[in-house]
This record gives sequence, structure tokens and C-alpha cells, in this order.
Amino acid sequence: MKKSLIALAVLAAASGAAMAQSSVTLFGIVDAGVGRVSGGGNSVTGLTNSGIASSRLGFRGVEDLGGGLSAGFWLEGGMSNDTGTGAGGGAAGPGFEFKRRSTISLMGNFGEVRLGRELTVGYVNSTAADVFGDNGVGASIGKNHFAGVIETRKGNGISYILPSNLGGIYGQVQYVFGETASNAAYDKTGDYFGARVGYRNGPLDTAIAFAKGRGATAAQDADQFNIFASYDLGVVKPFIGFNQEKNKADVQTKFQSYLLGLTAPVGPGTVRLSYNHVDQKNSDNDANKLAVGYVYDLSKRTALYGTYAHVNNKGAATFGATPGGLTFVTPAGQNVNGYEFGVRHSF
Repeated sequence: MKKSLIALAVLAAASGAAMAQSSVTLFGIVDAGVGRVSGGGNSVTGLTNSGIASSRLGFRGVEDLGGGLSAGFWLEGGMSNDTGTGAGGGAAGPGFEFKRRSTISLMGNFGEVRLGRELTVGYVNSTAADVFGDNGVGASIGKNHFAGVIETRKGNGISYILPSNLGGIYGQVQYVFGETASNAAYDKTGDYFGARVGYRNGPLDTAIAFAKGRGATAAQDADQFNIFASYDLGVVKPFIGFNQEKNKADVQTKFQSYLLGLTAPVGPGTVRLSYNHVDQKNSDNDANKLAVGYVYDLSKRTALYGTYAHVNNKGAATFGATPGGLTFVTPAGQNVNGYEFGVRHSF
């Protein structure tokens, strides 16, 4: 009996040591509000989601393997909490999917090697100057112009992330396998390659990125280049960004966008302001977007917010300002107005 008790004590101690070397975290965001979008004589009003942060549910964990090496996983899916479905982050719903991110990593002094589905480096840098975080009516309109080629997220990828001890230098190289059979008419379909490098030190943060995505044919291949910078002055933090996307067709389609933004602490919250200009070369299909909002922090995890945006479309442009959770088709060349008021809670 005494030996059994000693064995159980040793087992419990060993189990506690093992648990101390690993951790698993449940996390998420629930963001809901009321919004409206109008333009061209039509409008939609209703309950919205993801006004300042994308609603999500996820699990992540890290295990210390010793010798400075660790393993980690990240499973995260989007939610449309206004309807209770799993739509979001690339998932159409109604079921829940880990399409926001599903990766496994090995990390150490060498940096991180990551496998799975995640944000593309081209997208990350194209929205780095977006003070609305690419959420809600204020989200930038100057990115992802070639659907299926230049995208927010891609699966079947492998990334290498630089270590964090390089004196402020950070970066990532990413390759996505299109997994197209070699005997296909175009065996590069779905392939993607991108790289990003930046420098962050004190109030300054800046980065440059480029990417190449493969379409269903060589003519649908597209290149992306962007650069951004921000500088925290304390009373105000300005942002500036430039993004260019162009395809490989004989009659090339090229988009160039400029994004200016700023955030400023006011009272217990933050004012956000942005201006976005999109220029489709060799056409009149250009657009301008102005957005302003305020986030009132009730606590570190809960906030109230309000955002208003106006889009001026020209030619046949159909850029919008539609709150998440609402469906609205922007009439070609028509101006659009959108607003939303809501609450966000993270856990």
C-alpha cells in the first residue's frame, strides 16, 4: 500500500512537470452591432458582426521541447455571431471550420517554421496601414483585386518567420502549394510565393512585401507589391501605405491604392480616421473612401464603437462600405454610405 502511494505521488509529480512545460489556450472575439449601408437609391439595415474585430473562436498551444526548441499549434475559425453560423475567415458556413488559421509550428532560436493555412504575407502588408484592421464599414478597399490569386488567406502553405532577436528586423517567407497535377493544362494553378521584411524600433514600424499568385491560366497570374509605415507620436499615430496588384494578361489590369490613416487617444478610447484612394490604370474605374470612427474602451477586453464611411465610386467601380453580416450590391459608379454601432468582447 505504501509503495502504491509513493508510486502515485511520483506519477503525479511527473505529470505536473509535463503539464508545466506545455499550455493550451481557448480564445475568441464576439463583435456585434447595428448598421446600415445605402447607395444608388437602395439601402439595407440590420444586425452586424465584426465591426472592429473579426468574431472568432480558436485554440492555440505551445509545448517546450527543451534546448530552446518548442512546438505549437493554432486552430482558429470565424463566426457570424449575428446568425450563429460558422461563416467568416474564408468559411461560407453554416458549419464551423478552422479557416481563419490552422497551423503547426516548430520554433527556436532559428525562428519559426509554420505549416498550414494562414494569412498571406501580401495581404498582411497591404492592410498594415488600415487603422480599421480591415473590419467593418471602414475597411480599406485597395487590396485583393484578383480573386483566387491574390487573397487574404491560403492553405497548403509553408512559412519561415525570422526570430525576434534581430534588433527590430522582422520578416516572413511563404510558399503555397497549388497541388495541381503535373499533366494539367497549367500545372502552376494555385501556387503562391511571397516575402515580407520590416523594421520596428520604438515608435517606428515599416515593412515592404511582394507576392506572386498563380491563376487558372498564365494570363491570370498576378503580382503584388506593397509598403507601409507608421510612427507613434504619442498624441497621434499616423499611417501610410501603398499597394499595387497587376495581372499577366496581354491587356494588363493594374490597381494602385494609397492609404492614409491616423489614430489618436481621446478620453478612454481612440479616434480612427482613414482615407483610401484606388486607381485602376487605363480606366475611369477609380474610387475614394473616407472613414472615421471611435472606440470607447470599457475595459481591456470590452469596447463600444461607432464608425461611418463614405465611398465615391467613378466609372464602373463598385467599391463598398457594407457592415459584416449585411448583403448589399453596390451599383456601378454610385456613391455609398455605411455606418455601424456595436460592442466587442474578447476572451
